[in-house]
Amino acid sequence: MTTETASASARTVRNESIDPVGMRVIWLLLVAAFVAILNETTMAIAIPELNATLGIPPEQGQWLTSAFMLTMAVVIPTTGFLLQRFTTRQVFLAAISAFALGTLICLVAPGFFILLVGRIVQAGGTGIMMPLLMTTIMNVVPARSRGRMMGRVGLVISLAPAIGPTLSGVVLDSLNWRWLFGIILPIALVAMALGAKWMTNLGETTDAPIDYPSIALSALAFGGIVFGLSQFGGEGGSGGSAGALPWMVIAGGAFFLAAFVVRQIALQKKKDALLDLRVFASRNYVLAVVIMAVVALSMFGTLSLLPLFLQDVAELGATQSGLVLLPGSILMGLMGPVMGRIYDARGPRTLLIPGTIMIATALFTYSQVGADTPTWFLIIVQMVLSLGLAGSFTPLFSASLGSLERHLYSHGAAALNTLQQVAGAAGTALLITVYSSFLHAGEADGLSTPAAGEPGANSAFLIAGCIALIPVALAFFIQKPEDQEDDAPLMQH
Repeated sequence: MTTETASASARTVRNESIDPVGMRVIWLLLVAAFVAILNETTMAIAIPELNATLGIPPEQGQWLTSAFMLTMAVVIPTTGFLLQRFTTRQVFLAAISAFALGTLICLVAPGFFILLVGRIVQAGGTGIMMPLLMTTIMNVVPARSRGRMMGRVGLVISLAPAIGPTLSGVVLDSLNWRWLFGIILPIALVAMALGAKWMTNLGETTDAPIDYPSIALSALAFGGIVFGLSQFGGEGGSGGSAGALPWMVIAGGAFFLAAFVVRQIALQKKKDALLDLRVFASRNYVLAVVIMAVVALSMFGTLSLLPLFLQDVAELGATQSGLVLLPGSILMGLMGPVMGRIYDARGPRTLLIPGTIMIATALFTYSQVGADTPTWFLIIVQMVLSLGLAGSFTPLFSASLGSLERHLYSHGAAALNTLQQVAGAAGTALLITVYSSFLHAGEADGLSTPAAGEPGANSAFLIAGCIALIPVALAFFIQKPEDQEDDAPLMQH
């Protein structure tokens, strides 16, 4: 081996390795993101218990999830700017501190109002976690190893929802609702302490001024759209008769969204945009984000509808319903790193094409199930769906952000997570509204809840399956981005 060859080989090894300090930061962010998502997924099953314990009507109790979603929709679009304006350490400590404080407020809340305040504070920290994690991975991990690291992100976003409903059901059956926050709080405090000790600043910051009109427009736009959608899907579908108000709120959100886009385009010329829309100049990024949004619509809609089907139609308990979802979600989590290695070696289409086909197949299969469907069959279908999601998330995360220039990573992550949040709200609203309209009509005709709910669930899953055909078609056009840097990322200490 010549000296030149050895030198080139050494550079290649160095460039493909991950800085140990950066790796430590990623693990801290993975733990924090896991805790935040775990908290988010424990609440859905707890709402009926909270309504009864606090003596509040269902439409009021639903605000504990609606306000959380609304806050996330307001916070996430600002993260592209925040991650450039402030250091990694500052953003992380602010996010985990807000999450821990919100959890503490929820734990000691004497009534509904304080509990709602705690949920809003929690959501403020949660909304920052995933964009921060994705941006950090893009800045720290060499291009050839990003699939493997994004696979670990897939593990987090699948295992946490798997454990959340089951944990919630067990806690509510054996203890009381305060333990939902009592279990989360110590983990959050440990993550905060570890972050204070080990978190390192990565990359460089800018001194761009904060554009407050953009923040206001973003809040009104994304907050309005998500809130309007949540009114359709609220409280098990009561939003099905919500009338014109949700449509008016969504229309208002769309108006402010147009104003937000116009302002960002103007601010981009001075590099002062809150959310840099030049990320959408990349065709590969746009395709990946569209697929991600549709997959999120199907996934979140299904994860909201399936527990209702299991409890209303299959007549399973809360804990049993959580256990039906558990094997598939564990499989999805375990397969995340494997999918990442396949992506690094073979590119996105090898995973994305079969993954999206599996998602659509599972949803069409769900459209045929009923009250007499064996539980084991539902578990198998859910495992197929979860495997398809695992084969989709990793290539979509990697291919979308990898298509951007380095200075746009934070904005790309913010836009991706924002659209995922909006699509998830839309999916929940759509499927729950379809289900509830059949359910209420059937009950009005004298049918039992299982008999009335079965055609509603079948119709909702059929719609989700048809929508899931869009990613199947688009998956053939996703490409693996070319490596955009030759040198390992610089660390800022």
